[in-house]
Amino acid sequence: MNIIDLSDEDILKVASPYWDDLVKYSNNKNYGGFTRHFAHAMKLAANEVEIGKQFAKSELTKNLTKERDYLGMIRRGDYVTVLFKQTNMKKKGEWLGRLVLGFEEDEIKIFGATLF
Repeated sequence: MNIIDLSDEDILKVASPYWDDLVKYSNNKNYGGFTRHFAHAMKLAANEVEIGKQFAKSELTKNLTKERDYLGMIRRGDYVTVLFKQTNMKKKGEWLGRLVLGFEEDEIKIFGATLF
């Protein structure tokens, strides 16, 4: 199955709780929770020490609001990029949240997650 064949609604049923978990576990500095929906290759790239440094140093990654706005999706190849507008409790302004989803072993997994 290819994720790009799913409806926006079906993708959002997975993407929204995945994004909510990323926000929650980033705020709590919980590496295990933060990476639990990552694809295998993403887990290998998401070094616990480096993510721990990010959790410790970055005001952005540990003060995200629960509220976010869905902006849209981009379908390409075997992946869907879901875009969210995200805010922070301590930093003024808005950030673009990017969540890349695809299938791994018949399960939707995170292949990329960034905040710009």
